[in-house]
Amino acid sequence: MCSGRVDLEFILRAFARQQDGVYIGGCRLGECNYVTQGNYDALGIVLLCKKIMAHIGLNPERLRIQFMSSGDGMLLAKGIDDFTAAIKELGPLGRAEGLELEELKFKIEAARKLVPFIRLMERERLRVPVKSEEAYRTFFASDDVDRIFHELFDDKLAVSQILMLLRQKPLPTAAIAQRLGLNPSDVSRHMKSSSRQGLVRYDAEQNCYCCAL
Repeated sequence: MCSGRVDLEFILRAFARQQDGVYIGGCRLGECNYVTQGNYDALGIVLLCKKIMAHIGLNPERLRIQFMSSGDGMLLAKGIDDFTAAIKELGPLGRAEGLELEELKFKIEAARKLVPFIRLMERERLRVPVKSEEAYRTFFASDDVDRIFHELFDDKLAVSQILMLLRQKPLPTAAIAQRLGLNPSDVSRHMKSSSRQGLVRYDAEQNCYCCAL
């Protein structure tokens, strides 16, 4: 399969299933068999996913992409051996990051629910104008991209987590803030916005919010 078909959902699903690491092999950059140059798309997805992983508390080094030709069997074997050794050194997913299993699943699932939005964000705001590995890595490491990522992703992730909590049971603002480590004023802001969108509603009798879907 072309590495350009690797989707963000595939990577997050692997971590949701408690895989300790994800290794992606693609054709050499600039040597794609297709005019789409899908291996650059794969590189962009990996660099973006690493940002998401860092944001939810997972070590980005658990994800790696390497480019090689079909004749580079020894390079592939060495790449896999090196990655396996690095993952063993990191330790089990979640435990090495200090996350309990349920917390790990919660964070990854909240991010997975945002995949359609992230795809749109990537297409509209995070497209690299030049096709080179240096350009991609420089672009995704830039302060401007960090600012765009946090502006667009932070609030969406918080709302995704809040909705997941409210699907379990109604909760007051203070309890949501404590559970997610958020400022109560930020939770109130998210609740007002989500209420206008018909995602949540306020139950005056119980003095709490509940999911409206």
